[in-house]
Parts: sequence; C-alpha cells; structure tokens
Amino acid sequence: MKRTESLIGAGLLALAIGCSAPVYAASHREAPQIAADPTADLTDVYFFRSWQNPGNVVMIMNVIPGQEPSSGPNYFNFGDDVLYTFNLDVNGDGKAGDIVYEVRFKTEIRGGLTALKLPVAYAAVPPITALDGAGSDGLIVRQSYTVTEVRGSQRTTLGNGPMFAVPSNVGPKTIPDYEALAAQGNYALNNGGRIFAGQRDETFYIDLGATFDTVNLRRTPPVLSPAEDASDSGNSFGVDHLSGFNVSTIAIELPITAITSDPTAIVGLYAATSRQKFRVLGQVGSSLNTGPWVQVSRLANPLVNELIIGTSHKDLWNALDPNQESRFLDFYLNSRLGTVLNLVYSLSGTPLEIPTTARTDLVNALLKYPAQTQSGACNSSSTCSELLRLNLGVAATEPANQKRLTVLAGDGAGWPNGRRPNDDVTDVALRVVAGVLKATAAGALALGDGVNFNAGASGSNLTPNTKIYTVFPYLPTPHDGRNRRHIDCGESGAAPCN
Repeated sequence: MKRTESLIGAGLLALAIGCSAPVYAASHREAPQIAADPTADLTDVYFFRSWQNPGNVVMIMNVIPGQEPSSGPNYFNFGDDVLYTFNLDVNGDGKAGDIVYEVRFKTEIRGGLTALKLPVAYAAVPPITALDGAGSDGLIVRQSYTVTEVRGSQRTTLGNGPMFAVPSNVGPKTIPDYEALAAQGNYALNNGGRIFAGQRDETFYIDLGATFDTVNLRRTPPVLSPAEDASDSGNSFGVDHLSGFNVSTIAIELPITAITSDPTAIVGLYAATSRQKFRVLGQVGSSLNTGPWVQVSRLANPLVNELIIGTSHKDLWNALDPNQESRFLDFYLNSRLGTVLNLVYSLSGTPLEIPTTARTDLVNALLKYPAQTQSGACNSSSTCSELLRLNLGVAATEPANQKRLTVLAGDGAGWPNGRRPNDDVTDVALRVVAGVLKATAAGALALGDGVNFNAGASGSNLTPNTKIYTVFPYLPTPHDGRNRRHIDCGESGAAPCN
C-alpha cells in the first residue's frame, strides 16, 4: 500500500466513518483472573453488516481461547453458570444498555447410551448426525440454550423452540458430516433473525508467540514490502500461531430494523460475560441463594485490555462498564505499547520514533463517536466509552472484495467500522499506534506481523484465496480432533522460525 493511500485511509478512519480504532490483536487470556476462567474468557467480538442479507446486522462473540481440537475425552462447552451478553448503545450516549441480548446454556447427560456409563462425552455408536431425535444418540453430553432480548424492564424470549449448541468436532468417525450437523444449529428467531452457538475455527490470525516474546517479530523493523502489503492471501514473514485451533462461538444476525429505525445510525456494541455471586440465607448449613450477576469479562475493540490497560488494572477494567473508561484515560493518552516498541527497535538500531504522549488521537478513535471528537476531554458532554462502533449506513463489502487492511485500503465496511472476522486488525492497529492518525513517519510505514490471512481455514463456503467464510455463522468449519494440523514455522510453505 502506498503511503499516500495510508494517510487518506487515516482521514477516513477519524472523519468519514468515525468508528473506533485499535490496538494490536485480539483478547486471548488478557487479564490474570479471566485467564483462569476460559468459559467466560472473551477472545474476539465481531459486528458488521451482513453481505448475505444486506438489511441485517451480525454480532459474534468467541470464548474459550486456544482450543486444541484433539483435547478429549472432555471437549469444550459453554458455561451453564455464565451469562453471555451482547450490549448495544443505539442512541449514541455511550451507555450500552439500550438493548441487551442474553444467552444462557444448560447441559444434560442424555440418550440411550447413558445406561452404559461411558467415559466419553460423544460416542460413534451410532455416529452423530443430528442434534436432536434420530441420529443424536451418540451425543451424550448436550447443551441447550435460550436467547432473551432485554429492553429496560421488558424481557422477550426470541427462540421458537428448543435450540442446541453444535458440539466440538471430535473427528470424522464420531461426526461423519460436521458441516451438515452444524447447519442444523442455525435457528430462526421470532424477530426475523437467526442464531448459532457452537464450535468454529479460530479465525483471528497473528504471529502470537513472536508478538509476546517482547515484540520479537521475524523482520527488523517489521515493515512489509509494497507487494506483501497488497496481498490479502499470503503470509510473508510471520507465522499464524492460532492456525489449527478452535473457539466457541455465539453468532446472532438480526434485521437492522430490530435495533434501530435509523438505517444510517452509528451503533455501539460490547460483549460481556458475567457470573453470579452467592448469598447464604439463614443459619449455617442452610441452602445457598444466587445473588446478582457480576461482569467478569468485556470486549469491544480487539486487545484494548491486553496491550493498553496496565496489568494491575486489567481485572478491574473487565468488571466495569465501557462508559467508565475515563478511569483508564491515562493508558490511552500515554501509550505504553508505543514506549515498548520504541525501546525494542531503538535497541535493534532501527528506531521508529512513535509518539507516546498526548495521544488524543487514540482517545478519539477508541472512545468517542464522531460528533464527540472535537469536544476535548472525557466529560458529561463527551462520554468516553470503549465500544465497537458500526456505521449502519456503510454497505457491506462482498467477501471476494474485502480488504484485510479495511479503511486503509479503501474498504470502509471493515474495522474500525465495526469488525469482520478476517480484518487484519493486527496490522491496522500497529499502524495506528505508530501514529497514522497523526501523519507521523512511523505511522506511514507498512508495519505488520507478516501474517495477512487465516491460512489454516479449510472446508466449503470459503473464498478461494483469502479463505473468508461466506455464510452464516461467518466463521469456518472447526478443525477435527483426529486430523487437526497447526501450520508451524519451518514447514514447507510456512515462514522460517527465525
């Protein structure tokens, strides 16, 4: 990508689309306490206009990071004791409680095989070909779920009947046709939408191990050539350390009219997971009564908690609503990530000179709506709220035409205008931290981790080269436990290890 295009994209980022901008990857194991609670650990959140149904909007959350597909005999389930929510701000005040979609799960041990007391959750006698009824007997541990829309005190159940989560892809003998089974997990909602819950491929791509080895990326400085930067289908010098892993996904697609009457509105979203406190009633030994729900993880823009918020504040950040972000303002104004990058590359003899103080560009991009960006600091008239913002007036880009660098490559339907599963948020974020919104020399560089797409995706419904999954639930088929493969450094067709 040319430098002039990069700077034009920066202007679009702040002015035309006015949505949030970045930080450097996705939130996997981002805080000390949530790292020990995988069923409540949000990894990625997506929010975009549907290209299948242009009048619809899509919300996706992923949890349980780093699922090794072969990790049996107990595979991966959502938490029955976790409340999963999508929280929407539809009036632009930064308070994402206008509409809330709650998803709850319930696990059962069932089917005729339970009498055998088998030591596994799934058994291929007979093979699993259905989520319910004939063909489902081998699905011994099964999860059902509900979805509820909350508008103030009004609660509406959106399901039309029993809904079941699609189980982990344990292997072809247990589940001979996984995509056919997964298709049964697409349920219609009574407001014209649809929902899916189950396992999918980890679509987020990054040289994760190199990144957190003190930014030990595989090129110094990590600058892509023009040809490498223009590619949406090749990994130049980086290694996708998440290839071959799975996640657990909740995807909801809704008519835009179900959330707003304004087809050009800019809507804010964050996903959250919560757990209940316990209260003891009466004397010692009496029964326990569940208390209020307490938020334990939240996520909107990728990797804010991981690479912006200081370690001592991470768990507090997870517990607070996004409209309280002014409590963490110092972390945005004084970029610790920029400081680390400057130190690392100064020591290597290739200084980047990233601005680290007075980063109001990050505050405006991540914490404000477009109309608020000229109002100065976070105050009553300009609430700072860390939300993933989607301009519904921007039409969806067809998968074959999507650009990994989104607005920096002229594709205004991608992050930070919402976020699609295959947006290269790592490279976009690195450039924004480097100062592309401030027109700095470092920001104009084609910085990146050398990983440009999800090379490990496989199966049907994928674009030929960029491997974008084209149909609901918009994340590829999960890798099966028997035949899974991680694409590692040093392999044929992969980047070298050093």
